[in-house]
Amino acid sequence: MSIQACELPGQALLRRYTGDGAYADAYSTTIDGHVAHAAYVEAFYTTWLFKLERWLLARLVARPSTDAQARELARGERRSFAAWEVEATAPDQLLLTDVRGRTRSWLMTAPDGTGTRLYFGSAVVARVDHRTGARRLAFAYRALLGFHRVYSRALLGAAARRLARPASTG
Repeated sequence: MSIQACELPGQALLRRYTGDGAYADAYSTTIDGHVAHAAYVEAFYTTWLFKLERWLLARLVARPSTDAQARELARGERRSFAAWEVEATAPDQLLLTDVRGRTRSWLMTAPDGTGTRLYFGSAVVARVDHRTGARRLAFAYRALLGFHRVYSRALLGAAARRLARPASTG
């Protein structure tokens, strides 16, 4: 399964966070068959890899989360999940903002021939540098971008593998 960096699709809710010193990225992969957006959201937030992030976030921001809450988020029944709040939705998209308003997380599905293209993207909002007046990313965010790119691919890959498994294998 190939995870590729890609351009944000024209209708991507994450597009509003491109430019003006912000950082935004997107990754995609295609899997066979139709995948409902809710199934993708649930799979993404319940993979073993994301559960590690959830565990860490529960300790750092004191907002624990469960697989049941991930399912509720996927079905549109929940407006907050772990360290995020729902910012915007579309039938095939979910855009979350962290509780501090500094980062965004975006998931989207799109038909792709006989398969489904899964998208995952992130954005970091730039802040005004009071010394220069320019908008830029904080040092900590810039320093972690290399790790973030690898981790983003791993997260998308874990969700795609879960969705690509035959139902009989769990």
